Amino acid sequence: MEGLVKDLVDWGLGDDDGVKKNDEDGIDERSRSSSWAQIVSGDQENEQNHGRNSNRRNEERVDGRNQEWGSGGSQPSRRPQKAVNEEYERYEDGRQDNYKQSHPDQETGEESNDGWETVGKKPARRHQQVNKGNWDNFKRPANEQEYSNEVSYDSQIEPSQNELSDLGQACNKLWDLDHNRLTPGKDYEIDCGEGKKSYQNQDMAEGCLFTYLNDEVFKKPTISRFCSLLDNYNPHEGYKEEVTSQEKQEQAAFIEEICRTAPIKYLHKYLCLKGIVSEDPQEFKRMLTSLWFDLYGRGGTSSCSSAFEHVFVGEIKSRGDQSVSGFHNWLQFYMEEAKGNVDYQGYIYPRRRGQTPDSETQLLTIQFEWNGVLKSVSSTLVGVSPEFEIALYTLCFYMGNEDNYVELGPYNVNIKCYRLGNKLGSAFPIADS
Repeated sequence: MEGLVKDLVDWGLGDDDGVKKNDEDGIDERSRSSSWAQIVSGDQENEQNHGRNSNRRNEERVDGRNQEWGSGGSQPSRRPQKAVNEEYERYEDGRQDNYKQSHPDQETGEESNDGWETVGKKPARRHQQVNKGNWDNFKRPANEQEYSNEVSYDSQIEPSQNELSDLGQACNKLWDLDHNRLTPGKDYEIDCGEGKKSYQNQDMAEGCLFTYLNDEVFKKPTISRFCSLLDNYNPHEGYKEEVTSQEKQEQAAFIEEICRTAPIKYLHKYLCLKGIVSEDPQEFKRMLTSLWFDLYGRGGTSSCSSAFEHVFVGEIKSRGDQSVSGFHNWLQFYMEEAKGNVDYQGYIYPRRRGQTPDSETQLLTIQFEWNGVLKSVSSTLVGVSPEFEIALYTLCFYMGNEDNYVELGPYNVNIKCYRLGNKLGSAFPIADS
């Protein structure tokens, strides 16, 4: 009887030892965040507050080609990083100040075995397979491939006298001729998340930038050929590139495809009238191939970079602490984000109030990590076609200056164009205030 009474009392009061053990197990299984560092570039008045207290960084060695990084779908570990600015690429906020500040990491959200979810974790990133279709066929000789029908010459492709005398009007004409530009909300959807100053610590994006992209987009000839080129490079700066015969055929096929579009035909006609190139289409194609794909030295190593790799693919600098340079293309961003290699961390506040980006915005200034390396400020034109960007930056290279203030549809933009001798070192858009 005494035993029965004791059991009833224990049942009513509960087992303190068991409760304590369960609590301790729950605490042990919860993950803890590590620390990482963010480049600080932006408002000069924050230099003193945010330019100190830097921690010694651990470098993350990035080897191998793009498709070998994170292809398994796992989120790369984040390591502390800082940026070393280059002369030809001053960050998109228009200032040359660099500062750094360490701050805690926010890991990818996962649910622990006991059902608890760690507070502060981000939701799991979505990893998607990009339908590559017949991309292997692009490696065949260019003269054995099938191409789109050429756009016929008409009054729209013929540059006007006003456009010939005003680079800004010519660039805006290219925007009007971009018939392959995607429509926000129809062809793709983005979630800009929350805004931040470039020096602020926290990750302001709960998920990915791209929440949807229509599969039909990758069936567009210039887009599919462009995307097939993105994995031809090792973006580790200083890694000497070796271009295979198949990759050269991919390049030639891409140039052939875009030369059939309105923006490139307009570019050719414009440069002809300016005496930059001849009317010979083959000579024009050779010029485009040389400008965008010829290898040159960067970071002390010869034949390790090209305009295409830097502007569109991106490069990781390893001199000093690691940082991302270039990487201004939305298709590359989408594909790397789909593979889990890019961690979007929010948009950078625009200089002019009342211009907060939303799902319809096609000129974005953002912050992200690529393979664990931070790009504190980056700008990109979302949804535009490859032929438009090639035409825009080529036109500014030959006819413009380092700063090219133009209008692109509804956007006031400064197209930054940096030269490395007679080579295109970098080109990217900046939202003009």
